[in-house]
Amino acid sequence: MRGPGTAARGARRMLAGVFSRLWLAAVLVAAWEAVTRAVQESYFPPPSQIVVAMHELWFSGPAGSLFLTEDAREDFGHSLYNLFGGWVLACLAGVVLGVALGRSRTLADYVEPVIHFGRAVPPPTLLSFYIAVFSLGTPMQVATIVSGVVWPVLLNTIDGVRTVDRLQLDSAQVFGVRGSGLLLRVVIPAAMPKIVAGLRISLGIALILMVLSELVGSTAGIGSLLIGAQRSFELPEMWAGIMLLGVLGYLLNAVFVTVERRLLRWHLNVREAA
Repeated sequence: MRGPGTAARGARRMLAGVFSRLWLAAVLVAAWEAVTRAVQESYFPPPSQIVVAMHELWFSGPAGSLFLTEDAREDFGHSLYNLFGGWVLACLAGVVLGVALGRSRTLADYVEPVIHFGRAVPPPTLLSFYIAVFSLGTPMQVATIVSGVVWPVLLNTIDGVRTVDRLQLDSAQVFGVRGSGLLLRVVIPAAMPKIVAGLRISLGIALILMVLSELVGSTAGIGSLLIGAQRSFELPEMWAGIMLLGVLGYLLNAVFVTVERRLLRWHLNVREAA
């Protein structure tokens, strides 16, 4: 049974770990505050003004709404819907196609030149095409995200499936595991570390493309707020949007890493043993 001393030591270790990771960020924010107040440049407001703008824009709502304002619910809901909608669609397409290409060398020989051509096209250059096809709105924004997010998932899945240990495949077939059973029990689990790495990379790209797609003709979302604040010279609000995106990217990565560690605990244990 854990005593109060053990709990206290655990709490101290946790606080020490948090401090060891965040001390540099605190120092940088303090330096930013000091420099911007000394320079007095309107284009670079101090962090204290940015935090006030963030609070007024998004976090000054009623307690019943978790202190979120109406603008926050509209902006966050619209942006996160596009972000996760495009990311999930791209991940599904990338994993399914990647497994098929990784398992079939003949199919890959025909399709891979098209893949390498497609991934070399920057997604922003396709915005005009998507606007012409889907008009302005959510379908155009989701299509922009999918077109840039699918490639790291697809390529990592192909590589993961191709590098499955041949001994594992042969052993499974000796025990009568074939077809879909071989795919679900051996191939995909063995390729999962590289697949998950592709998913993690693609999530960061999805955040970037979410903002980019909302800068063009959108009336809702964080990207729309950014471009509107820039045009009206509301600089603390513009920087508030930039800071919010940084915090959102950090939180998404932290959540993904936590899920990844639980999902791939077996893989981490094998690496540590090796």
